[in-house]
Amino acid sequence: MKRFHIIATLVLIAMLAPGMSLAQHSIVYSQYIFNGLLINPAYAGSHVQLSASLTYRNQWVNFSGAPVTGTLGAHTSLYQGKVGVGLLATVDKIGSYSNTGIFANYAYIIKDPIRKGYFSMGVSGGFNSYNADFSDLNLRAGQDITFAGFMNEFKPNFGGGLFYYNPKMFAGLSVPTILTHSELFSGGLEQLRTPRFYYLYGGVKLPLDPRTQRVILTPSLLFRFQDGTPLSMDYNLSVAFEELISLGTSYRMGDGAISYINFKLSEKFYVGYSYDWTVSDIRLYSRGTHEIMINYRTRLRNVHRDLDCPVFFSH
Repeated sequence: MKRFHIIATLVLIAMLAPGMSLAQHSIVYSQYIFNGLLINPAYAGSHVQLSASLTYRNQWVNFSGAPVTGTLGAHTSLYQGKVGVGLLATVDKIGSYSNTGIFANYAYIIKDPIRKGYFSMGVSGGFNSYNADFSDLNLRAGQDITFAGFMNEFKPNFGGGLFYYNPKMFAGLSVPTILTHSELFSGGLEQLRTPRFYYLYGGVKLPLDPRTQRVILTPSLLFRFQDGTPLSMDYNLSVAFEELISLGTSYRMGDGAISYINFKLSEKFYVGYSYDWTVSDIRLYSRGTHEIMINYRTRLRNVHRDLDCPVFFSH
């Protein structure tokens, strides 16, 4: 398919889902429940030990020019669990446009001995590199000259968040990127500017047998607020068996249904897979969305030896 069709695809996306091209900059993940660093810098250090995750998301399969995202995130606690640090690197590609981001995360963690919980305040800082090569789109004569050149921009950004968790519940509020850099994009590319978006989420853990804790049901909600787009909400429900496997489903308001499964392969390796069923008109052109996550955890000698580490399905 000619490169020009990529532009037609993006236009179709904009018509079928108003604001979607703007919203894509927040990168909508399906497995953030198991990797909260994707949406909240205050999550850094919550796994106590060193935790590294690799995520690959192929959105709207069979849809030319649709988003493809790769993310590498790692975080750990320091100073006897009082501080969390992390790094999040992302490459997001849509047609001829790509966004590469690298952000460092820092969290200050306060113990809640009464409820056996932790309250974390986090900040993040880093940059996004925006790139697009419109010169090979084979544009027809007389078409918009906006798509006749190159775009290569480097912009810093920062964000913040709050996170609380204990054995019975978890809740968070975050603003991952604060600067919009609206002056960066003009001449028809305003929809590619960095949006300011907000996450508010929470969930509870409900053991079906409180004595053994062998089967735990976890319902949760996530509200996604973003400049220029309607409110989005995720309804999530998962069930974990023997701390070995978790099955779950989600419904993303106005977008689609999600099913996911996560396995504990060993004490250090975990793997997860999710599939999104699109319910909007895009389903006529797409075969859904695949997302794969691999998580690796290990204690660092002389750093975590006296600390208790939560299990994979804790929060």
